[in-house]
Amino acid sequence: MIARIATPASTPAPRPSSPEELRRYDLLLAGFDLLDQAIAVFDATPKLVTWNKALLRLLDFPEDMVRVGTPFEAFVRFNVKRGEYSGGGSGRSDAEVERLVAERMAAVRAFQPHNAERTRPNGQVLSIRGVPIPNLGFVTLWTDITEQRRYEQLIESQNAELETRVQARTAELQAATGRLDKVAAQLARSEERLRLIMDAIPALIAYVDSGERYRFANKGYTEWFGVNKESIVGRSIEEVFGPEAYTQIKPYLEQAASGEQVSYEYSRTNADGRQVYARSAVVPEASVSGGVQGFFVLSIDITEQKASQAALIQAQKMEAVGQLTGGLAHDFNNLLTIITGNLATLKDKLPAHPDFEDHLEPALAAARRGAELIRRLLTFSRQQSLDPCPVEVGALVHGMMQLLSRSLTERIAIRLDLPTEKLHALIDPHQLESALLNLAINARDAMPDGGRLSIAVARRHIPKSLALLVDTPPGDYVQFDVADTGTGIAPEHLPRVFEPFFTTKSFGAGSGLGLAMVYGFIRQSGGNIRILSTPGVGTSVRFIVPMTDAPVPAPAPARHTADGADASRLVLLVEDDPEVRKVIRQQLTELGYPVLEAANGVDAGTMLEAVEDIALLVSDTVMPGMGGRELAALARRLRPQLPILLITGYATGEAPAAMPDIPTLRKPFERAGLADAIATAVAAAVPPETPAP
Repeated sequence: MIARIATPASTPAPRPSSPEELRRYDLLLAGFDLLDQAIAVFDATPKLVTWNKALLRLLDFPEDMVRVGTPFEAFVRFNVKRGEYSGGGSGRSDAEVERLVAERMAAVRAFQPHNAERTRPNGQVLSIRGVPIPNLGFVTLWTDITEQRRYEQLIESQNAELETRVQARTAELQAATGRLDKVAAQLARSEERLRLIMDAIPALIAYVDSGERYRFANKGYTEWFGVNKESIVGRSIEEVFGPEAYTQIKPYLEQAASGEQVSYEYSRTNADGRQVYARSAVVPEASVSGGVQGFFVLSIDITEQKASQAALIQAQKMEAVGQLTGGLAHDFNNLLTIITGNLATLKDKLPAHPDFEDHLEPALAAARRGAELIRRLLTFSRQQSLDPCPVEVGALVHGMMQLLSRSLTERIAIRLDLPTEKLHALIDPHQLESALLNLAINARDAMPDGGRLSIAVARRHIPKSLALLVDTPPGDYVQFDVADTGTGIAPEHLPRVFEPFFTTKSFGAGSGLGLAMVYGFIRQSGGNIRILSTPGVGTSVRFIVPMTDAPVPAPAPARHTADGADASRLVLLVEDDPEVRKVIRQQLTELGYPVLEAANGVDAGTMLEAVEDIALLVSDTVMPGMGGRELAALARRLRPQLPILLITGYATGEAPAAMPDIPTLRKPFERAGLADAIATAVAAAVPPETPAP
């Protein structure tokens, strides 16, 4: 059914229009009836003037109800009785029905442009947009957004139907010339009204002739290209799109010119310099004499959808790498605990000799570097625990000048652009320094013949309109811009620069982890990062991190050391890996503690019940059967004041929230670190009324 528009009887009939005008009018009606959204136009009364088929399909109104002249109140009353509007079901009382109808009609009489969503009792979610037509009434557009993910499939099926209808309509129009006098009176007024409706539709609609020149475009289409409706008519597609975007779509246009319906996606740079994306469907219009005489174009802006897809893909990559890295970290940290523990003990027991030192020190240093590598990998995968705090970023960057100067060659000039106000970011300062140093080293490698490195810091506000595109919550941020005048990055490499182990440097000159770890740290800190680069000109890295208030000065807490612990305490050591257990036992013995050992949590629980002299529990966090957290909970029930120290090789391993006094020591560690952690555990377990020993 094609919607018809009623014409008041008092309206004088204009002179008949040309066959071309009638054809265009009927084509507009056909396209109007094929839209996926439901559209209804009401006059100022308000009564129904025109509608499309989707109104019946989408809103389930009876066919005999949807006719020209039906009052708007009748639709409202029908909806209220079947349980629409804020629930309530179909069993509402008459008073409740009348109250809801009155509220709705009051809002209609004070009609304003609006956008809203409504969930129907059957679970269908509708997006509702209302737009007034000056001095005539208003148009309402309903969109079913429950099927949004199948939107492309719906477009293809609708375009196939549109092609069939257009061909059938074209044949009808050839035989309908005798009816021109009867419909000409409606045509002039209806065409203008339909243009208003087409402009109100949130889609990009156009008609192009066989010479690829625009003959019609609605408001949304022209605004997306930054032109006005008057100037686009007569211009070619290449002029409007620009050479770069036209190159992308030209093969599809050639395919459509052969009479085939096509769908495609393309991107272009808008007037603001931002990359935008669209998905288009082109339906050829067949000519009676054969061939194609034009094209119907229906497009939607998918820029936000592309941004969401990119963010999802990156998040999935990070999750996969994070899961892999987290498991490797546990085993590797156990190995490093064994290596560093044994090397440190060997160093202490061997007599002082230069040959021993020459072998032991490089081995210990290599083990420590291995631990640092694991920490950096966990930072990349966003599994490393950070220590964010308010950091005055201007002072931090200024304090890095000496380090940066030593890291860069004398032929590279450093320029700082720091704010006069003090800006504080909520971030881990050590990781921020590491990120800036990583970027500076990358810039140095890109400027082998010298150049300029610029570091700028500024305040940045992210509004709601931009938050989705940059994948960060709206709010205030601190923005860093690190730019160089180096060789730049090739466009085909830019999408992959944050991938782990991807590098543009020559073999052996880079690991491909630097930018990946910077990315992981920035995202884990609640910010985002992007890179702009032009080969031969340079690269600019911009990232934002959350801004916070200046910290309130507080006295430094007293530091617990091994000297504050009682070395005569009997320690129960629980560790499922025998080699790791051996190393930790040796470190405890060297610190003067007598040690009992258990290979699992179940045996350790039995010892806690049987051996009253146990004065300190040192346990691994993850073990078969009963883990460290469960063992700690059991120990708290048996001995509420027993000092407990948990040890973990995983990225995360904090004590249970119900027991915040239990510290966690991360592997690998050396004897001094173990001593400090024990002292902290002992001090944390002392009752408030009892003075610490």
